[in-house]
This record gives sequence, C-alpha cells and structure tokens, in this order.
Amino acid sequence: MHMVSRSSTDYERARLAGIECCIEPAFWSGTDKRHAESFFDYFEQLIGFETKRAERTAGIDHYVTVGLEPKEANYPELADRVIDRLPEYLDRDAVVGVGEIGLDQGTDREKAAFRRQLRLAEERSLPVIVHTPHTDKPAGTQKLVEMIIDEDVTEERIVIDHNTPETIDIALQTDCWLGFTLYPGKIEIDVAIELLESYGTEKMLLNSAADWDPSDPLAVPKARDRMLDRGWDRAAVREVVYENPRAFFNHSPNFTVGV
Repeated sequence: MHMVSRSSTDYERARLAGIECCIEPAFWSGTDKRHAESFFDYFEQLIGFETKRAERTAGIDHYVTVGLEPKEANYPELADRVIDRLPEYLDRDAVVGVGEIGLDQGTDREKAAFRRQLRLAEERSLPVIVHTPHTDKPAGTQKLVEMIIDEDVTEERIVIDHNTPETIDIALQTDCWLGFTLYPGKIEIDVAIELLESYGTEKMLLNSAADWDPSDPLAVPKARDRMLDRGWDRAAVREVVYENPRAFFNHSPNFTVGV
C-alpha cells in the first residue's frame, strides 16, 4: 500500500477493516524526480515519518521496501547514484526488501537497473517486489522472467506483481510468488478471485496499491469478504490475505509480524 499518498483517516479505516500490518514499496510518485537527493528524502519519509504515522494513528505495523522504480531508471546518472546508495537504506530497521523494481517501457536502461537491483537483493538475501509494465504487459512480463532466470537469483524471494489473466502463465514459469493488485486498470476483485479459484492459492498474494490515483485502501479486506461470500473456506482466505504475505516477507530478518 502506497500510504504516503493517503490520509491518516485511511490508516484508521484500514485498521477497523482488519489490517494490522502494511508494506509500503517505494514507487513513482506522479512526476519524475530530477535529483538523486529527492529519492533519499523520499526514502527517509517512508522509513521514518510514515512508519511512525501508521503506528501513531492506527497501531498498524508499517514496513518499507526501497528501490529505483523503472520509470526513473531512464535517467542514467540519477539511477546510478540512487542504486549506489541503496545498501545504506536496506540496513534500516523498517526496511524488509527491494522494490518496487521492474520495467515500464522496457528500455535497456530499465533492464540494467533491474538486473543490478536484483543482484543487490540476492547479495543480502532480501525479498524483491517486481513491477510488471502497464503497457504490453505480457511481453514485458516475459522479459522480466527471462532476466530473473538469467541472473540465477533466488526466485522464492521474489514476488512478480500486478498480474492479470494474460500474465499469470508467464509468471508461473518461475518459482516466484505472484501478486494481484486490486486497483482500477490492473485487476478487479472478482477476476483475481477467479484466478485463485482456477490456479490455487499457493504463493499467491493480494495487494491494493492505494496510491494517489482512484484506488481503495480497503481493497484487500473487501476481497477477503467477497471470498467468504463466494463460499471459500476461512482457512484458505486466511492463507491468501495473511499467511502467504507473512511467509514471503519472513525472508527478511527485519520482518517480525507473527514471530
């Protein structure tokens, strides 16, 4: 959940809906950043202020992943400076992984930044959140899968996110986890549930994005309730909305929910 884009009231609503923990990936914040220092200020905001705000306003455990998202990987000098300094942020207590990283337009610079950050996560045995592109998504997802395999990184520590019916079989070429983003233009709740019913729940995750565009910070609780209404067993629902994400982020030594 990109809660930096939301009000404190959204934290309160999320907690009332049953959300006790959220992961906030660094992402493109609406306009391209012009200076590497803007990223560092942004990372500090997520790690420091946002983590405290979640606890102060709603008692929610808030964790962060940091990375250079693909859109701004196309500025090579900026990209190199940001990735050079990522290790110091990955050592911070609230940080549980690298992300979101991936492809936007599929340029060579995006691919180079993705590979470099994959290796950085592998060196530190950290989870990775992979952003699949908004346009030409199946082809972009295939390129990401090929790079993951080519880099020979630990696929069990990677979640390929923003899946759709057109990408799920491509992502399943790997041993990565699969994420479904309940968000306008990505996937609707009922479509995601139908995919889970067809493919099973092993290593499957739901998330809500919940950024500054039209979106819903309660999308996952709503999906939880929809699954129950469709007759899902409560244990299976719990697996998707709690056990699976907890198991994935438990790859990070900094993640302590349920420990």
